[in-house]
Amino acid sequence: MDIKERFEFADEENDCGFNMVENKRSQRPDLHALLLLDELFPNHGCDIITAACHGQIWLGVKDDDISKLTDEQILELVRCGVWYDDNECLAMNV
Repeated sequence: MDIKERFEFADEENDCGFNMVENKRSQRPDLHALLLLDELFPNHGCDIITAACHGQIWLGVKDDDISKLTDEQILELVRCGVWYDDNECLAMNV
């Protein structure tokens, strides 16, 4: 399965959303997702939010790093409102 398919599968499995996330880093799903990505892929001072337009933000995680995500991490991110978009990057609504 490619990364897009893995995100789509996780989205189908996303029963209760953020309520199902264990070991919350924050009580806010968007902040939890950003903190998780920062832990997984520390970028030494680079911004995690790289672009924004029309209520959507794109996250500064490299393609090769995205492919390293486990299925459990993908499900956790999906439960926080993160998806893999057509531009081959991670995105969220704001």
